[in-house]
Amino acid sequence: MSLKDILTKLAEETESFFLYNANGSHSPASLLNELSESKLSIRSHYQPGLYIAEINESGYLGAVLYRVKK
Repeated sequence: MSLKDILTKLAEETESFFLYNANGSHSPASLLNELSESKLSIRSHYQPGLYIAEINESGYLGAVLYRVKK
């Protein structure tokens, strides 16, 4: 699943929350509009209520891209 797929799904949910990283807090919808296509195409995993992490070439979780902030 790509980061774009995850953000699209989260943007459609009724529960509002923010995702944050070193650059601050963002809504899923704003990230969809701000991130480049190359960033949105990163294979990612969403752990509900905790984080979005990238999936590396070996299929394992890599760096945490965003943490959930309620």
